[in-house]
Amino acid sequence: MLVIMTENQVFPPQQVCQTCLMADQSGQPRWYQGKLRCGRALSKLAEDLPDQYECQMGFRIANIDG
Repeated sequence: MLVIMTENQVFPPQQVCQTCLMADQSGQPRWYQGKLRCGRALSKLAEDLPDQYECQMGFRIANIDG
């Protein structure tokens, strides 16, 4: 599951990405085969942290497996 993170909050992508020009036709991040196509991967700080990305708009996105 993808989430958008700020310093003190977590949002579902639907709240942020629907107005983004880089989002897909359904207003979701361009997620394909485990990679964010509308952003770049960030270096992992620790093994136990989820994969994190920075989107073109500057938001941090994490892939949290449930």
